[in-house]
Amino acid sequence: MRKGQNPAKFVNTVAKPANITVVVLSYIPFLSGFYADALKVLDACLSSIKKESKLEFDLMVFDNGSCEEVQDYLLREQRSGNIQFLILSDKNLGKGGAWNLIFDAAPGEIIAYADSDVYFHEDWLSKSVNILETFPNVGMVTSRPFITKKEYITSTIQWAQESNEVRIESGKFVPWEVFAEFNLSLGQNINDIQNDYDQNDIEKINYKNQIAFVGASHWQFLTKKNIIKQFLPFAMDRPMGQVRQLDQRMNDAGFLRLMTAEPLADNMSNSLEKMGVSIAKGKENEKRSLRMIDLPFIKRFLLYIHHRIFIAYYDR
Repeated sequence: MRKGQNPAKFVNTVAKPANITVVVLSYIPFLSGFYADALKVLDACLSSIKKESKLEFDLMVFDNGSCEEVQDYLLREQRSGNIQFLILSDKNLGKGGAWNLIFDAAPGEIIAYADSDVYFHEDWLSKSVNILETFPNVGMVTSRPFITKKEYITSTIQWAQESNEVRIESGKFVPWEVFAEFNLSLGQNINDIQNDYDQNDIEKINYKNQIAFVGASHWQFLTKKNIIKQFLPFAMDRPMGQVRQLDQRMNDAGFLRLMTAEPLADNMSNSLEKMGVSIAKGKENEKRSLRMIDLPFIKRFLLYIHHRIFIAYYDR
């Protein structure tokens, strides 16, 4: 038998979610080895999101089966009011599985997605939203300029070339320092980065006096919920390595894929030490590459062993 009346019946108003949902996907299975600094990186990511001062947003975090210490940290952040929506999975669903839940559950009409190793700059969100809402038929906006694969931007270039309202140019519009900093943070070889920069240009488009570069990427992007839901579900049979499906499918569907002209997001990778990586540091590391473990055949063998151990324990 019920005792008394449910107090909720006398509540006349309920909170409404913000129009923008910033979503971060985390996966930190343990806090040692490759993941030794991953919790610090995650904390830096979540803190940097708050550098947006002009737009209101809700923060959602989907944790993809991290260790207890990480999930305890996220619960504390949620209880402190720093995270509005928190989803904790007891298993790793892979990026595709997480995306299926994230993009369906996020309440905002605009979704700003980021991996947990992204570090944002001041007013990153409002500047990115400006591009999303100015250009027509936009599928993705990434908050940093870099060179992306040409096969993923054919629809954007075709639209720009065929539109009388657009001026499109090709050239070295991304400064070398900005380009190299990002690629060094991915662990790439400085000589390979130089060759990539020398051999490739980037397309800049001007539409209604708004500048954007052509390209985008799955590691960080803004989209509209009614657009991203067209691509659900993502059927990925591995935890990682297949995320470029989104890049390809967005392009094939004819949506624009754009980037901000200034770097508003950095990649921290697995260490805060990667923040502010300089070209000089990259060259210095190249000089140290004579270590035995850096010999190509030894490096390939060790990375293979590391990969198989990781799969054995955590890819379940």
